[in-house]
Amino acid sequence: MLPALIPIIPFISAFLLMLGWKRLSRIATAVLGCGSIGLAALVAVIIAIQFAGNAEQAVVQHATNWVLAGTFQAGIDFRLDALSVVFVLVITVVGFLIHIYAAGYMHDDPDYARFFACMNLFVGAMLTLVMADNLLLLYFGWEGVGLCSYLLIGFWYKDPANGYAARKAFIVTRVGDTAMAIGLFMLFQYAGTLNIPDILGKSPQLWTTGAPVVTIIALLLLGGAVGKSAQLPLQTWLPDAMAGPTPVSALIHAATMVTAGVYLVARMHVLFELAPLAETITAVIGAITLVLAGFSALVQTDIKRVLAYSTISQIGYMFLALGCGAWSAAIFHFVTHAFFKALLFMAAGAVIVALHHEQRLAKMGGLRKLLPGVYWVFLIGCASLAAIPFVTAGFYSKDQIIWLSLSATHGHVALWLAALLGALLTGMYTFRMFFLVFYGEAKTAMHHRPGKSMMIPLYILAVLSTIAGFVELPHTMGHVTLFSNWLHPVLPEVTVTNDSNAMEWASQAMSALLAIGGIGLAYAWVLLRPKGMSDFLEMPAIDWLRKYWARGWDFDYVYNILLVHPYIHLSRMNRKDLVDKLYTGLATLMQWCHNVLARTQSGLLRWYIMAVVLGAVAVLSVLIWRIYI
Repeated sequence: MLPALIPIIPFISAFLLMLGWKRLSRIATAVLGCGSIGLAALVAVIIAIQFAGNAEQAVVQHATNWVLAGTFQAGIDFRLDALSVVFVLVITVVGFLIHIYAAGYMHDDPDYARFFACMNLFVGAMLTLVMADNLLLLYFGWEGVGLCSYLLIGFWYKDPANGYAARKAFIVTRVGDTAMAIGLFMLFQYAGTLNIPDILGKSPQLWTTGAPVVTIIALLLLGGAVGKSAQLPLQTWLPDAMAGPTPVSALIHAATMVTAGVYLVARMHVLFELAPLAETITAVIGAITLVLAGFSALVQTDIKRVLAYSTISQIGYMFLALGCGAWSAAIFHFVTHAFFKALLFMAAGAVIVALHHEQRLAKMGGLRKLLPGVYWVFLIGCASLAAIPFVTAGFYSKDQIIWLSLSATHGHVALWLAALLGALLTGMYTFRMFFLVFYGEAKTAMHHRPGKSMMIPLYILAVLSTIAGFVELPHTMGHVTLFSNWLHPVLPEVTVTNDSNAMEWASQAMSALLAIGGIGLAYAWVLLRPKGMSDFLEMPAIDWLRKYWARGWDFDYVYNILLVHPYIHLSRMNRKDLVDKLYTGLATLMQWCHNVLARTQSGLLRWYIMAVVLGAVAVLSVLIWRIYI
């Protein structure tokens, strides 16, 4: 019964918060909202400890039958194996820390209980997604997190901009979800089942490598993954999703939902191995996304939008690893990214609260001495994101991807160069943000110092962002493979075509030097020669390029011109079509009948008596006619 408890506990707490949100005190709300996720995390840790003794064996718990239609069967079945245990631990543990942080961050919000209800509903849906034993239940969780992202991005719904951002996230991700749904239909048509182990076992017998059908199915599943994980060309929703509260950004848009696409591709790895074209496209999408998002992050003026584009870029690294066949490397970066990106979002939230909800980088500065605790945890998060060599978790996970993008079976020098360019950009945009926030002159007075409920989770995540990388060390630095060994029963080992230690050292040195070089450029940009850099950025060509990157390479503009505006125009033209006229006519007829009947309600007693008499005469006449005729 323990596996099923992990998603059930958040669902129950969300239901109770929805029922009693007007009656529960803030303390009771916080205890129920945070305590339920903490309990789910405790159950997950206990199961993981038990599972560690026999990681080769998956545990499947059948809760109940869900769909029985002809030959199709789908139950509510929860599966725990090496891959799902990793995701469950990250979702529950990081989610619990974010909930503790949110208890302090959202304390003054009038919709306190509604916030935790939506957060817990999201956690339950995400756990259902990663624990599902069949693709129908996975799709249920997939759509559940989409719904919750809409509710949480638009949580402050009184601002029209927040409602727009929520609708945009919902609609854009639906494009990918539709592709994924078609892929599931095709899988059932050819495999006769949506049970994940059965599909993975049957696929090599059903299709040869490169078969058109399996390639199409893999590409459709990739479409779903691209939408949910905000990769090209469906990445436009994530920067606007920063309209939600900062704990939402930390939970949904850093640690969990946006990595659902990574989980889907990794879980269905057999299909992608049978479809080399889909695998190559996955790597190319990841490489292009990480570079384009890195340039956009470099010129953002809002602290949360810098982190949003950073998230898109780092997930691009994960897709690059998946496309190169480095399955465990992608999941390893998912884990470290969950730690340091949740840390950065939450630390940014502490800065925003301290500056009375100011998010513009131009209005920040000089917080190093005013917020020393936030300064140090922010520095640790930035160091891990920029992959400072040897002492950060981000270095070991990102370095592994950079090396395998060249040396793995599906690696290529172009992919490697893109990954290295991403390392340079990451160092630049990360420490540009850091220097603007904590150094220089203070431009906004500090109004509030974050409390313990906000700082304690930051300290824990800072520790994890430092030590988590040591579970997987490269050949050149000790060759520790604890993490990849853990995932070996589920994910195949990467095949390396070039295992030269000298080449690996060279790749590591280049990525480290580029990361440090990016930090140096950021230092020169912000602190050493700000006037010269300002004059450079104001040059017409550079200013145009900076604004172009800041607008996200104008993807929104292109989509509006090609898709949104024509659709709206056609909708307005078609506003009075035949179908609308039928429904309008029906409504008009009902209104006319209402008016006729309303006139009979005159209030005059003689008219009511006459109506009763006439009705009685009519009824008697019909009865007499039926008897004698």
